[in-house]
Amino acid sequence: MARHIAAGIDVGTHAVRVVIAELLNADGKVAPKIIGTGLIESKGLRHGYIVNSPEVTRCIRGALEQAQKAAQLHIKRAYLSVGGVGLSSFISQGGATITRADSEVTELDVSRALESAEKDIPAGVVLNRKVVHAVPLSFKIDGKQVLGRPQGMKGTKLEVRVLFVTCLEQHLNDLIAAINDAGVEVDDVMASPLAASLVTLNKAQKIAGCVLANIGAETVSIAVFENNIPISLEVFPIGSTDITHDIALGMKVPLEDAEKMKRGTWNNSDTPKKKLDEIIKARLNDIFELIDAHLKKIGRNELLPAGIVVTGGGSGIASIDDIARVALKLPAKKASYIFDSGSRISMQDSTWAVAFGLCILGLTQDEEPALGFRIMKNAQQGIMSWIKQFLP
Repeated sequence: MARHIAAGIDVGTHAVRVVIAELLNADGKVAPKIIGTGLIESKGLRHGYIVNSPEVTRCIRGALEQAQKAAQLHIKRAYLSVGGVGLSSFISQGGATITRADSEVTELDVSRALESAEKDIPAGVVLNRKVVHAVPLSFKIDGKQVLGRPQGMKGTKLEVRVLFVTCLEQHLNDLIAAINDAGVEVDDVMASPLAASLVTLNKAQKIAGCVLANIGAETVSIAVFENNIPISLEVFPIGSTDITHDIALGMKVPLEDAEKMKRGTWNNSDTPKKKLDEIIKARLNDIFELIDAHLKKIGRNELLPAGIVVTGGGSGIASIDDIARVALKLPAKKASYIFDSGSRISMQDSTWAVAFGLCILGLTQDEEPALGFRIMKNAQQGIMSWIKQFLP
């Protein structure tokens, strides 16, 4: 029997991570098991986008070799995350007149409404950008809200609101080219915050409403969920490296020592802890102010019952959840990681969430979508040929 295996590649500013997972039946329960991981420090990236392709390819190839050696197999295809400051989202609306004589809504009517929403995106929003996800948020028939699928219902006009997640097309093309140059074909593409949510959020949190904040080295990416689907996504050009730099300047110490201070692994008793805490808190407040401003923009500030869930390399700061709780006036917690417990590979921190989330995507593509919608094949398909697969 053929093995069901998927690989995820997360090309971050700080590190390239590769995870290989296999769908196995253990004690009557089918679950993904991690069979190989690879980690290489990133070179050739800045704020999540490529500035030196050969260096990035070498890093990807090195991480792939580590993962393949651990898994004892060769990977030809993989799922890729896309992030960086070029990632953003936009909500558009469209509509279509119902065409059947008996006024019943068909797949064709839904497709035409979604096409209308895509065409209604302002040209400046999609200039030099590529749509990587399109999520139907709501439908109306003759001005009345539809709960669930509109197909089969009757009316004269169908309206739809759609969340389009876009990235810089050149950045995505550069990433795919770097993966291909490393000897692997890209099977599908997923926005990094959404991939991380497959591992760090449960269904109850997504239904109630929450914001997942992934604090990386040079960027902070957020995804806001409600009713089990993403309703907004944004990336800010600030990250945990900025905290390290602030500590180095404020405490007059080398960057290596500043990083240890940030993570709480510095053992020098002469360090003025109060000053250190003030520096860290000031920069974290800057980050949470950006998140709060975005939540106000979409009308969700102080209105997400499941609060904020913090993940990523920057989430290791001891008091980060307390600072987030005060700054956003929301419940706050560090992500609890739903990594498998039976594999021989140990992954203890959230920096692996994106790569493992990509494996979850690959291993469950044919099942009920974990995000509440299916994503577009990265390849050359048009938006309308696949969008009907993830309608509510």
